[in-house]
Amino acid sequence: MHDAPPLVEKEPLSGGLKQRHLTMLGLGGVIGAGLFVGSGAGIAVAGPGIVLSYLIAGGLAMLIMRMLGEMSAAMPASGAFSVHAERALGRWAGFSVGWLYWFLLVVVLAVEATGAAQIAHGWVPSVPQWGWVLIFMVFFTAANLAAVKNFGEFEFWFATLKVTAIVLFLALTLLAIFGVLPHTEPVGLTNLTGQGGFLPHGWSGVISGVLAVVFAFGGLEVVTIAAAESDDPARAVGRAVRSAVWRILFFYVGSMLVIVSVLPWSSMQPGKSPYVMVLDHIGVPGAGQIMNIVVFVALLSALNANLYGSSRMVFSLAERGEAPRGLLKVTRGGVPRRAVLASVAFGFVSVLLNLKWPDSVFLYLLNAVGAVLLFVWGLIAVSQLRLRPRIEREVPERLVLRMWAFPYLTWVALLAMGAVIVLMLTDATARPQLLWSAGATAAVLAVAGLRELRARRSRS
Repeated sequence: MHDAPPLVEKEPLSGGLKQRHLTMLGLGGVIGAGLFVGSGAGIAVAGPGIVLSYLIAGGLAMLIMRMLGEMSAAMPASGAFSVHAERALGRWAGFSVGWLYWFLLVVVLAVEATGAAQIAHGWVPSVPQWGWVLIFMVFFTAANLAAVKNFGEFEFWFATLKVTAIVLFLALTLLAIFGVLPHTEPVGLTNLTGQGGFLPHGWSGVISGVLAVVFAFGGLEVVTIAAAESDDPARAVGRAVRSAVWRILFFYVGSMLVIVSVLPWSSMQPGKSPYVMVLDHIGVPGAGQIMNIVVFVALLSALNANLYGSSRMVFSLAERGEAPRGLLKVTRGGVPRRAVLASVAFGFVSVLLNLKWPDSVFLYLLNAVGAVLLFVWGLIAVSQLRLRPRIEREVPERLVLRMWAFPYLTWVALLAMGAVIVLMLTDATARPQLLWSAGATAAVLAVAGLRELRARRSRS
């Protein structure tokens, strides 16, 4: 048995993030291109049943965030779930989940930077795509090297714009559904019950929709990483988690419901934003360009959040001796400068791979992290099962946010993740992603195991 580290430790990074920063970070962290553009693929396979797909996937995300919120409110740390995993299961778990999540963020960062650069290049063709990538990376590196409140302000306004865009979209489409807008007539339930009914592909379509959308909820975890740098971590993370999960579920499910009500699901085209199609349909001028701006902001917001999350994760790993100690250098303002630079350096390498070999080398990298989120979520659930009794026994006063129906709903979440893995194995398009991610996870676990063996030999 490993010696369990103390449940509460002093956090060396500075405070500076306010409640409004964390709340909007929780909201904006998962409202990105996956929703605005990628949701079309889910509608194409599930039809109107995509609403149920989002309810199922969103419900799972809510359970994970409730568990993570419980642990982070009681034990705030810059490494969040990596620290929790170490406290619950041992160093191998903290090492594995920390490095896998860091790897996930710096690879996905490349997708976001490249996507934003493609949009900007379309607006200003005189600047090459790589030039825009460089501009974005330099700008957000500078923002993350400054005081943490700068990161919080960027994310607050980015998230505010995205949330405002969705609220306006919901308002316009509801007016169109009831025939209030000019040149529109009430649509009723025609598109929900026609074209093969609400479940045109049956429950198998709903399940395929879950596979298409579940990973869009990744990104919520960053709010618990950021909580460690807030003025009152326990209270801040509790309020942020409570508000974010319900609002995000509302935005996602609400958006899908109005989209499949306004347009026949069979008209959806994977790769084309259903939001643009709906706005075009109801006669909003310049809909495509409006959504281009929203997606552009969403991509930059995700890039900023991922750079922040990856730097704090690798800093936490260094604190615990799981990463080079040189990354522990902190500026006078409490920013882990070397951890930020290390993360952006690997992120920039990923961007170059994406620009040079998007269909080969980078595709393999992307597949290798595609299902890592399930491993992270699984360890969050197992950690919560192990730590809840310890918290109740050692520091019960810090249990300010409790997981619903513990331990039953925790087990439900674990079973749901197991079901998603089985479904990915049986799905021809998802299987390669799962196998590559399993290979990456196995490699990290092997390194963690070797480190444990070496540590035991040195102790003996």
